[in-house]
Amino acid sequence: MTDTAHSPDRIAELLVHVGRAARSEDARADLTAVQWACLRFFARANATTRTPSAFASFQATTRGTASQVIKALEMRGLIARRPSPVDGRSVRFDLTEAGRHLLKSDPLGALSGLLGAMGGVERAAFLATLSRLASGLAEIKNAPAFGTCRDCTHFAGSGGAGYCACMDAALGADEIDMLCASYRGPKGAHRTTRTSDVNTQGQTP
Repeated sequence: MTDTAHSPDRIAELLVHVGRAARSEDARADLTAVQWACLRFFARANATTRTPSAFASFQATTRGTASQVIKALEMRGLIARRPSPVDGRSVRFDLTEAGRHLLKSDPLGALSGLLGAMGGVERAAFLATLSRLASGLAEIKNAPAFGTCRDCTHFAGSGGAGYCACMDAALGADEIDMLCASYRGPKGAHRTTRTSDVNTQGQTP
């Protein structure tokens, strides 16, 4: 018998709905939803990932569309371009003081508040589930996966700092929880099935 109360379709639809509701705009919004996403991305990404191409991949959009969004934020003085620390021919984008100030009124704040009200164990389990879903979906669609160094298979922790095998570089404590375009999640994430996911008939829902 199908468990419609916990069906994958219902969960997927609810995830999409929560995302849309959290990013919904009103007449008082300072930025559009995609501009907020861009500002948030450059605030959360590490130095080598704060590029137009990385944002385009993260947003699953074209480079041209991403460049237009970035240009709009740059013209408003919310982000500023800097030479890339890796390749002097390319640029990265950092938030300005105005950008950091505006981010304090991020519409995602309401959802963040609800997540913050969760217990630590529940929140950690929820994050692990969402991270596995994100990695699995990227693998299925053959798309870049984004995640933090802490959750990456390239990462090796050492005290409060760490090491990235992909970049062959040491990581400071402030870099470990930033988004990285070189992130690699566990392989086969979309095929992972826990014993608790199997019903009494021995079938997965």
